[in-house]
Amino acid sequence: MSVTRLLKNRCYVKDSAFDLSQYNDTVGSDGTEGAKKKNKDKQDALKKSQSESENSSGKNHHQMIQMTKCLKPAIREKFMKTEIKDKITSTNQKYLKKFLTEEAPAKLESQLEHMDWSYLDMIHKKEQQRGTFSPLAAMELSEIEANKDKYLATGLDAVKNGKVGAILLAGGQGTRLGFDKAKGMFNIGKTKELYIFEQLVANLMKVTNQTGTWVPLYVMTSEINDGMTREFFEEHDYFGYNKDYVKFFVQEMVPAVDFDGNLLMKSEDSLAMSPNGNGGWFKSLINAGLDKDLKDKGVEWLNVFGVDNVLQQIADPVFVGAIIESGCVSGSKVVRKCDPYERVGAMCLENGKPSIVEYYELTPEMAEAKNENGSLQYGFGVILNYLFRVDKLMAIAEKSLPLHVVEKKVPYIDENGTEHKPETPNAYKFETLILDMVYMMDNSLPFEVDREKELAPVKNATGTDSVETARALLEKNGIEI
Repeated sequence: MSVTRLLKNRCYVKDSAFDLSQYNDTVGSDGTEGAKKKNKDKQDALKKSQSESENSSGKNHHQMIQMTKCLKPAIREKFMKTEIKDKITSTNQKYLKKFLTEEAPAKLESQLEHMDWSYLDMIHKKEQQRGTFSPLAAMELSEIEANKDKYLATGLDAVKNGKVGAILLAGGQGTRLGFDKAKGMFNIGKTKELYIFEQLVANLMKVTNQTGTWVPLYVMTSEINDGMTREFFEEHDYFGYNKDYVKFFVQEMVPAVDFDGNLLMKSEDSLAMSPNGNGGWFKSLINAGLDKDLKDKGVEWLNVFGVDNVLQQIADPVFVGAIIESGCVSGSKVVRKCDPYERVGAMCLENGKPSIVEYYELTPEMAEAKNENGSLQYGFGVILNYLFRVDKLMAIAEKSLPLHVVEKKVPYIDENGTEHKPETPNAYKFETLILDMVYMMDNSLPFEVDREKELAPVKNATGTDSVETARALLEKNGIEI
């Protein structure tokens, strides 16, 4: 199939600048460097400027942080404490009023200093307005097989030339498995030890063995599991991978608030924080300084994948080659849905742009709609395996991903120091989602894979998508466990 036809059929190409008006103007990363402040008048002017922009987007907060870095340390500390206290007073933070004293813990002060207070405005506009959905066809298995040699050659060439890197999203714990450590540390073996991390590295090693080239692997952890994850890789000698090509970075955290807008406290010296969603990985990578590593290594494509699918094929040269040959700047691996109502997101167009529609957003009419050949129009589900071109990621990193406000159960301590472990949702968490990254790409190609060969989720201890079902699929694919 020609590139032109492929783009016409399955790869929406943007002809003009993105219109992001449907999204909330939320947290941004850009900031400007201010001139040095050497006298009280200039300090007062800075404070006044911040006050005037208090209700604007999150960009202004980051700008203020950057500008205050130019102040002398003692002056900056005093300025920031005043700003924080003003914020606490103006937003009537009942828990913080109790715990943020003159002798407040450094950790708490640091969290507050780097927090974007515009998050609090988001709780009044929780509803995310989605656009109009329409089907987006996938490149199906038969077509992939017919062009496999070409795609394989293109993909292998990209890997051999160091143009492909991999991002492992591994910030989660194995809580649903009854495991209180990083999920990747869970042993899925039956007759031997076989850790999730180990199997994923083995999957990646397939392409390194094919090409004789180490694929840079960037592992995103979380505050709660970063130390244990690094130690685990060290203890197991990186499972045979070249440690010089493995980098770790921590996912950024955002505060949780109760339904009245009060910042929740995890302890007397810390806010209740949560990861910023699976869409925050690239900004977290940049903030860790690893964008320089990408540039130094010449990485042009990043394959992003989740930790809980042990059959995940990483830096798959056929997948990489198909996306490159298509002319698209992004792609996603998809599987044919088992039924119209399977609980997976489906690739689609949203207002004519590539996106993902969640299973709960599909009306019965949409879920059951069929093409002329009888296949489902929204019949291909995503498996959290995406390929993005790095230069496009850099471009969207300068924009603000929309924040999604979700209700969650968040443990906290009240103003009396009493611990609470709610059994029902009690708070809002703020998340960015990878579906919005897909939406902000120029185009995207859904790429079908065989679910029995590339989808073995480890989400539950028993039952559907469990340790048991994953083990069965590993054995079916000839992997000794």
